[in-house]
Amino acid sequence: MPLYLTKFSYTPETWARLINHPEDRREAARSYIESVGGKLHGFWYAFGPHDGYTLWEAPDNVSMAAVALAIGAGGALSPLETTVLLTVDETLDAMRRAQQVGYRPPGA
Repeated sequence: MPLYLTKFSYTPETWARLINHPEDRREAARSYIESVGGKLHGFWYAFGPHDGYTLWEAPDNVSMAAVALAIGAGGALSPLETTVLLTVDETLDAMRRAQQVGYRPPGA
């Protein structure tokens, strides 16, 4: 199954709610991805431009998009960014296929 890295930040209102009522959000995240047949591999908070990161596994892009759309529509996170991760083998395959694309830069 494909892997997905999500970067997120909580809104100030969400932080205020969490400060008043601390909550471990890993179980919520796990339930969201499991609802589409996926798996949560990790959930971390961080310093920097994003408040947290999750590593998910989902059956396909549509399943992961459904989870991201549902979470994003909830309004507690801004921004929410999801990146599809490729394995090294997938990237090597893409490099081999790229040889046959025949790309020509503009003006060349």
